[in-house]
Amino acid sequence: MTTPRLQEKYRNEVAPGLLQEFAYKSPMAVPRIAAVKLNMGMGKAIGNSRLLDSAVAELASIAGQKPVVTKARKPIAAFKLRGGVAIGCTTTLRGTRMWEFIDRLLAVALPRVRDFSGVSPKLDGRGNYTLGIREHAIFPEIDYTKVDEIKGMNITFITTATTDQEGFRLLKLLGMPFRS
Repeated sequence: MTTPRLQEKYRNEVAPGLLQEFAYKSPMAVPRIAAVKLNMGMGKAIGNSRLLDSAVAELASIAGQKPVVTKARKPIAAFKLRGGVAIGCTTTLRGTRMWEFIDRLLAVALPRVRDFSGVSPKLDGRGNYTLGIREHAIFPEIDYTKVDEIKGMNITFITTATTDQEGFRLLKLLGMPFRS
């Protein structure tokens, strides 16, 4: 099995660069991406369960693995939501699938966004980064003619970085197109 292109870049360029830049004592201290979590919340699925079925199928084609259906924990009367009702789907990518997904996201999907000027440079305070996408149809795996409704999704990059500066630098060196 071949190693993903972006994983090779991490091993050969990014990790040595971070090791030198932050002067880590051990190569094991260099931050890396531990997982990528994809989440699609479907509030409209309360009234139409077919929307959730299509979201699960589309997220599975984007991620390459079957997502888990998420359910509401508590009832919220203002949203007409009962506890235990299916309202979204999520999946976590690790290993080869994760690296291939990041490569597709950076090289194919993000450049397809209309009027794209880069992504927000704000991290969560612990070195992790969440990216919101308004249209899931930017991924080449989605057949636009079969999409019944445009869905948004969140993509969270979970890193082993301890600070935002380390996490930002890791993602920047991997090719994340941050806004200036």
